[in-house]
Amino acid sequence: MKTLILVTNDDGITSKGISVLIDIVSKLGDVFVVAPDSPNSGMGHAITVDSTIHIKKSKIFKDIEAFECSGTPADCVKLAKHHFLKGRKIDLVVSGINHGMNASVSVLYSGTMSAAVEAAIEGIPAIGFSLNDFRYDADFKHTKRFLKKIIEKSLKNGIPPHTALNVNFPSKTDEPIKGIKICRQTNGYWREEFDARTDLYGRPYFWMGGDFVNREPESEDTDIWAMDNNYVAIVPVQIDRTAYPEIKTLKKWKL
Repeated sequence: MKTLILVTNDDGITSKGISVLIDIVSKLGDVFVVAPDSPNSGMGHAITVDSTIHIKKSKIFKDIEAFECSGTPADCVKLAKHHFLKGRKIDLVVSGINHGMNASVSVLYSGTMSAAVEAAIEGIPAIGFSLNDFRYDADFKHTKRFLKKIIEKSLKNGIPPHTALNVNFPSKTDEPIKGIKICRQTNGYWREEFDARTDLYGRPYFWMGGDFVNREPESEDTDIWAMDNNYVAIVPVQIDRTAYPEIKTLKKWKL
């Protein structure tokens, strides 16, 4: 039986990134697409529980069965597994390619990675792909060779159970990508700023902005360092977020 690959994303089914990803995986197996019908960036692991989810068949991708979904990226994976592909073995879920990086703490906010993590929860091997370029017309050409290699290796060797791979590509430059680095998540955070504004009716509203702060810019084993130095960064992400070293500390509280 041919390899079955589910494709989703968080930028929406019409984004350039998902088209690039589909072009690669369509050469590696049977492809099925369920993706949001509109952008869901920063959605995190949200699921739709208090309203309906609407599905519409899409003809965007020639000869590939695809559906656009009014729900979140995690919803898309749930619907694919439990409805559209019910009873079929999904060999791999790939999410992206996201327009914008999802390294460091951004993995917590990312709809791209949440789709991959949802697959991992379901016991399906999964990879989230992101490019450090937020532009709508971002250039993905330099990612294709590495995309194919990472997906092929994942299909051949498998991904550890209940683990998703977070893959981040540096933006395109005049220099070729140096290679791939297996990394850990950078210790960093987003320093937000809120621009207070007033609408035409005199009502206050806010527009969020800010900058990423890297607490360890010199650490060469991190995903941000890898991208800053023109490497593809791969971080294995686990579902279990228990801080195991701190269990003993809390037990000392004698609660």
